[in-house]
Amino acid sequence: QLQLAESGGGLVQPGGSLRLSCTFPGWTGDAIGWFRQAPGKEREVISCRSRGGRTHYADSVKGRFTISRDDARNTVTLQMNSLKPEDTAIYYCGASSSGTFVLDRCPVRRVSSWGQGAQVTVSS
Repeated sequence: QLQLAESGGGLVQPGGSLRLSCTFPGWTGDAIGWFRQAPGKEREVISCRSRGGRTHYADSVKGRFTISRDDARNTVTLQMNSLKPEDTAIYYCGASSSGTFVLDRCPVRRVSSWGQGAQVTVSS
């Protein structure tokens, strides 16, 4: 059973930055990414990255967030800049074995393993 573990959430002012990390020890699948869920809303994709380097970003975070992946260290990170109050949510790391996961824009229903989530709050 894959164990994903997020770290790095917290409280930040609008315009600030945060960095989230997720470890995926022993994961040999293709795609891993970041998702978020705000109160009263469905879980949505933020960004994901395949082992081969293909990436996808939600329109709402393009130009502000950057995903990176280090398979040697079993780590995926999400650098979040220019944060807005609407970025407030619980952020989850998710992994998928689907070979077309990133090509198909990282559908939530095809995530097979989830982390426990990390709270990100953007507020003044």
